[in-house]
Amino acid sequence: MIRLGYPCENLTLGASTNHTLRLASLSEERVRAKVAENLEDLERILRWNAKAGFRLFRIGQHLIPFASHPAFPYDWERAHGEELGRLGRLARERGQRLSFHPGPYVNPGSPDPQVVARSLAELRYSARALSLLGAEDGVLVLHLGGVYGGREGALRRFVENLRGEREVLRYLALENDERLWGVEEVLKAAEALGVRAVVDTLHHALNPGRLSLSEALRAAFPTWGGRPKVHLASQDPGKRPGAHAFRVTEADWEELLRALPGPADIMVEAKGKEQGLPLGAQTWLTPALSP
Repeated sequence: MIRLGYPCENLTLGASTNHTLRLASLSEERVRAKVAENLEDLERILRWNAKAGFRLFRIGQHLIPFASHPAFPYDWERAHGEELGRLGRLARERGQRLSFHPGPYVNPGSPDPQVVARSLAELRYSARALSLLGAEDGVLVLHLGGVYGGREGALRRFVENLRGEREVLRYLALENDERLWGVEEVLKAAEALGVRAVVDTLHHALNPGRLSLSEALRAAFPTWGGRPKVHLASQDPGKRPGAHAFRVTEADWEELLRALPGPADIMVEAKGKEQGLPLGAQTWLTPALSP
């Protein structure tokens, strides 16, 4: 019924898919070295996840550092496509569902054409990487971004700027946030684009709108053709609202279990990564059958 995962790095292994460099240091030799680190660590993580029972993994956005930047020094698809394909096959053999989640700088609803162009370039890179990985059930998670003084205009621009992005839309799933866009508004954008909606439990607790968690999940799950994804996190009590704790609390885990309307893939967004599960969640870890 439930499959579990975590984002970007594995603290137990000391492995990360987010090794990067400064833009000022951008050169083919240095980028290739970082990509080699990221791909090697991705393989280590996929193999470890299968043995530990994790079935989802979010790849770091810097898997190919600055891949969407105009100054990127080589054809990364040609250079790394074969290795990405091999790692994608490994992920499928080990029962791993892969995803990306570009950061807040990716904002297709911006009124600034340059921001939109950079945002679309980053989304195209992410979608292309999922395609090269052969991630048929892959997910590209995105927030709706800013409101820029007018919510209707921002939402309209967001939808219009993404409408023709066929490869991006294939993987896209829109997520609520803790301040600006609740689940109901995310659902409107998802419906307009024909994509999925991801409910983040911590964001929803801080910005619930008119929906309970159970109602939000019941509204979002039908947008998925396959297994729905949910983001689970707990508030760090010593930090700003929305900051993730090292470990998800048992109370937040139990609340999600009560609210789930059916089977789900749960991305545990904790600072502790694979160590961030509450004890109650660990009984759901099921090692893959493949050796």
